[in-house]
Amino acid sequence: MGKSMKYSKNPINVTIWYVVLVFILTCNMHIYESNAINLPNNVKIPALLVFGDSIVDPGNNDYIDTIGKANFPPYGRDFEGGVATGRYSNGKIPSDFLAEELGIKDLVPPYLDPKLQINDLLTGVSFASGAAGYDPESAKLANVLSLEDQLKMFKEYINKLKLAVGENMTSTIISQSVYLVCAGSNDITNTYFALPFRKLKYDVPSYTTLMVNWASTFIQELYNLGARRIGVISAPPCGCLPSQRTLLGGVFRNCALMENQASIIYNIKLTSQLNLLNQKLSGSRVVYLDIYNPLLNLINNPSQSGFEVVNRGCCGTGNLAVSFLCTKLTIGTCKDASKYIFWDSFHPTEAAYRIIVHDIVQKNVNLFF
Repeated sequence: MGKSMKYSKNPINVTIWYVVLVFILTCNMHIYESNAINLPNNVKIPALLVFGDSIVDPGNNDYIDTIGKANFPPYGRDFEGGVATGRYSNGKIPSDFLAEELGIKDLVPPYLDPKLQINDLLTGVSFASGAAGYDPESAKLANVLSLEDQLKMFKEYINKLKLAVGENMTSTIISQSVYLVCAGSNDITNTYFALPFRKLKYDVPSYTTLMVNWASTFIQELYNLGARRIGVISAPPCGCLPSQRTLLGGVFRNCALMENQASIIYNIKLTSQLNLLNQKLSGSRVVYLDIYNPLLNLINNPSQSGFEVVNRGCCGTGNLAVSFLCTKLTIGTCKDASKYIFWDSFHPTEAAYRIIVHDIVQKNVNLFF
């Protein structure tokens, strides 16, 4: 983390850092409270900590050896300064919008960014890695950070907090923060339906049960490390992603029904399992966050939210362009991404993310308290 992360254990310095922490968090809340929703009993959430895949990866893949990156144009063209940060979108991603709505901060940075400052750690980071999934094979296929890897980084993060602000303040941050877990779509699209080795061994019901078991184990591991407010994002309507329409949707590129059905089966099982975890894990608030229906509603009723194109992405032809297939040389990229639900063939636009996250927060925020 560089010199900025080396702190003395002198009691006077610890006291100074406590005062600095309170000042930082107070100023932080003041800056973003105008965009934030009203939380129950005026609760202040210290940080947002994020795990999962490319939907919430703000650039961790930039710092690992993988072809699964998004740190080049036209990614980020509508981001602040038009910078491609590694976010798989034309602008902000769900974790950014969630942090903003919760009154924490404007952007959630990648944990692997060597330029992270103490304020970044105190207010939350993302450990997510594009192409990861609950299935360990998903990360292996793309040579990215698995959820197990992300958990190891979280443990490292906790130790850094302890060095910076002490055991008690670290415990407060860890227990009172909101955690976001977003995975599953790569398992369904890239690991199960795209490759034969999973389908030969499992049918959809048995594979989705495996996914839920992996998700449950991960959530319990987070809980054991001190997490209490954990939001778990559902699978999207995977069959309606432009890439899946192209690969499995036939001549007319319809939504791939089998993939959508797999998402539905998984989501039903996930909901049930999260209810069981809430009963099992004392003091937990494990919240199911449905993105299947909000995204499908945008796809089925685009004009209600100002969208015009639903079946392809903005980048290139929008049919299969994603990551290294979506570059500034890609022919056909649209001029106005706000008219598109999808930015590339797998990831929504900033405009779509904004609507979906706002819907999720409005419907579920009280469940965290």
